[in-house]
Amino acid sequence: MSPPPPARPADAARFVLDCRGRALDCGPGRAHVMGILNVTPDSFSDGGRHLDPSAALHRAEAMLEEGAVLIDVGGESTRPRGKAYGAGAAAVDADEEKRRVLPVIEAIAARLPEALLSVHTYEGGVAEAALAAGAHLVNDVTGLRLGEGTARAAAHYGAPLVVMHSLGQPGEMPHAHAYRDVVRDVKASLAAAVAKAEAAGVRDVVVDPGFGFGKTARENLRLLAHTDAFLGLGRPVLVGISRKSTIGAVLGSAKAPAHVDERLFGTLGATAAAVLGGAAIVRTHDVGATAEFLRVLTATMAERAETEAVR
Repeated sequence: MSPPPPARPADAARFVLDCRGRALDCGPGRAHVMGILNVTPDSFSDGGRHLDPSAALHRAEAMLEEGAVLIDVGGESTRPRGKAYGAGAAAVDADEEKRRVLPVIEAIAARLPEALLSVHTYEGGVAEAALAAGAHLVNDVTGLRLGEGTARAAAHYGAPLVVMHSLGQPGEMPHAHAYRDVVRDVKASLAAAVAKAEAAGVRDVVVDPGFGFGKTARENLRLLAHTDAFLGLGRPVLVGISRKSTIGAVLGSAKAPAHVDERLFGTLGATAAAVLGGAAIVRTHDVGATAEFLRVLTATMAERAETEAVR
């Protein structure tokens, strides 16, 4: 028998994000799609496709039509170094990152005002400029480990901040790390990141366990299996599992993983595990398929919750 949806936490207000005046309910039974919009030449799945602002705007429009609620715009790839993806992503300075993301954020904010825009950056100056250009959230892949500039920017603009668990420098994420207990260790690290964000004045914080960043395939699967543990932090949970190498390894093998373009159904299976565990935001490349999948899954969860309430 499948478990019932997680109960609404005592501090339910923390699960309603104030996205600069626009509410996003991330409580139990909710699952929002965050579409990935990489304006980079070297992202592992879609690098180079949306560098031109007009192409990025067209893709953003398509993602909204497909069911995205949020669009995550990133100007620096976090493709890890290793046998799966080669040398890893090249570092980008803040000025270049701004040059890539600001025209896209400005264009989307002007043409598609219904979109909730997230900027995917760990640079405080980039976050500040993106929020000034119309972004609503900041998504920090380092979880404030490399500085708290993104938290200060989010606090200044009254924007939510996503803190993700990771290790090392972006693009050089280590693949070998000795966790005593991966769920407990990641949760403790995220709790520290939440505390840093709150100390900087951020009201709304979202936690991301960092699927695929410094974890083995087995550790990634364990995090998925225990997504509900992160609800204990009293914050909405975001998962980024789209087309990741662990999906490829499960569908194929560690030595011969399924190709990145053949990981959709595996990603949807992982998405189901995460959402049934309480994840409220799903970051994905495959917006249309994920939105349709979640529509049926959340409708089923709602029916189950209603039945349980009657009993």
